[in-house]
Amino acid sequence: MIQKEDIVIRVAGESGDGSTATGEMLAQAAARSGLHVFTFRTTPAEIKGGPVMFQVRASNSPVRSMGDAVDVLFAFNREAWDLHHADLASNAVLLYDPEEFELPTEFSGVAYPVPIGAIAQEVGNRRGKNVAALGVVAALFGLGLNKLEDIVRAKLGKKADLLESNLAALRAGIAYAQRLEKRDPFWMESVAEHERYVMTGNQAIVAGALHAGVEFFAGYPITPASDIMEGMAAMLPQIGGGYMQAEDEIAAIMACIGASYGGKRAMTATSGPGLSLMSEAIGYASMTEIPVVIVDAQRGGPSTGLPTKMEQSDLNIALHGGHGDSPRIVLAPASVAECFHLTVWAFNLAEQYQTPVILLSDYSLSFRTETVEPFDLSKYPRVDRLRPNGALAPKQYRRYEITANLISPMVAPGVAYAQYTATGLEHNEYGNPDYTPKNHALMTEKRWGKLAPLQHSREYVRRFGAERAKVGIICWGTTAGPCRGAVYLAGQEDVPVAMLQVQMLAPLPIDAIKEFLEQVEVVLVPEVNFQGQFARLLQAELGIKVLSMTKYTGMPFSRLEILRQIHALNGLAEPVLS
Repeated sequence: MIQKEDIVIRVAGESGDGSTATGEMLAQAAARSGLHVFTFRTTPAEIKGGPVMFQVRASNSPVRSMGDAVDVLFAFNREAWDLHHADLASNAVLLYDPEEFELPTEFSGVAYPVPIGAIAQEVGNRRGKNVAALGVVAALFGLGLNKLEDIVRAKLGKKADLLESNLAALRAGIAYAQRLEKRDPFWMESVAEHERYVMTGNQAIVAGALHAGVEFFAGYPITPASDIMEGMAAMLPQIGGGYMQAEDEIAAIMACIGASYGGKRAMTATSGPGLSLMSEAIGYASMTEIPVVIVDAQRGGPSTGLPTKMEQSDLNIALHGGHGDSPRIVLAPASVAECFHLTVWAFNLAEQYQTPVILLSDYSLSFRTETVEPFDLSKYPRVDRLRPNGALAPKQYRRYEITANLISPMVAPGVAYAQYTATGLEHNEYGNPDYTPKNHALMTEKRWGKLAPLQHSREYVRRFGAERAKVGIICWGTTAGPCRGAVYLAGQEDVPVAMLQVQMLAPLPIDAIKEFLEQVEVVLVPEVNFQGQFARLLQAELGIKVLSMTKYTGMPFSRLEILRQIHALNGLAEPVLS
């Protein structure tokens, strides 16, 4: 039996009732008290509102996924119970507002009636019911109790007249919880305070871009990437950078390509529908060998799809979107910390290889909060684009010179004798249009060949688990979190499992993957899309047979789902989580 080392608390209600803010402040308080936290949220896609939930998983050990089952559900209304009770653990606790609904007869666990509206009303602020709920949860289960007032001041302190009433509601919630007879086993208190950052994936991408030296950002609002645009709008002008909210995604990426042509490090951010619109411009950046970074915060699709749910279903368009043979680099972070350092990589790779780089995030990673160890910025050096060595002679500058490593010196407009045309037409070494078969073959091989060394690099994979095992997992993006959790749980049962997380999806790091394949018998490839896009890529590139495991509900994998498949492949009984 697998022992729990954490607690999973879900707060659910209606958009606008403050339940999301309750979860956010609970996560912040828990993190600041020294606990590791991992959050997950869902929001309605409609402006008129709808059901929402915010989930906090907290532990004294690192956590990398949203958890297996809900230990505590705080249902602000009956609909919250209806939508979420199926996710409850066998010994779960229910907190419910008796003013909203009666205790469901089918619930046989520990339940606490918490009239949060009435609790807040007693101190004169019924609108502060979500803050009262925060006090109740923290006092009952121990998460960040000593940090609550600081969090409320930071979150709700902009209006001084409301701050005191919110603090009063918080204290009333704590007092109410302390009067309850505690009948459940859950308590999670930090064993030691430790300084960590508390960030979302989008915030980490903004921080990574700023550290990498971003000088220009253009974008168009789209869920779940808009936070990146808003972060850039707030920060770039302060450091002398350029920011533009474009009329659409096509204008956004073309503005970025223009800024990069002018010598600036440039970036845009979008989601799947926007990436589709950008595909021709990505091909243009490939053809002209202009660096640009594109963040694709994936959501469910196709079309407008599921704007507020997650999927890993943009892999195909990230790899192949665009006409002709259009090379690019594709990276995929798995955690908030990786959002920071892969964003730095994205800029360095774009500049070094003079190519578009796509960073594949997703909805869950964009908004979830994680505790992150402070970054050692000395480990993130800046790589600049190759420039000519010395002064240029008249009419001698070959922008697309065939060099030994196929990367050509690039200069910005204004340098003497460095004029060239960055045309989307096929061109020769000087940038002049040239459609001859020999030249097209030469330039195609140049554009692809300069990226070939990345296939042999081992910098873009992460290896976990047993050195040799019957079952090996290959995964990418946020699915790596629950995969690592499943590998850890299997290890507790003395079931060896090997795991390879691939951070660079194009060019695929073939050598590292081949090494891994020699160490396992069966390859499991979990991913959150219907087609098994990464599994198909591995089979096509390596000529191997893999077992594709897909999920396409708009929700991420849990570690228990993956552990069940590991057990099945090893001929073991279903795992049991205590």
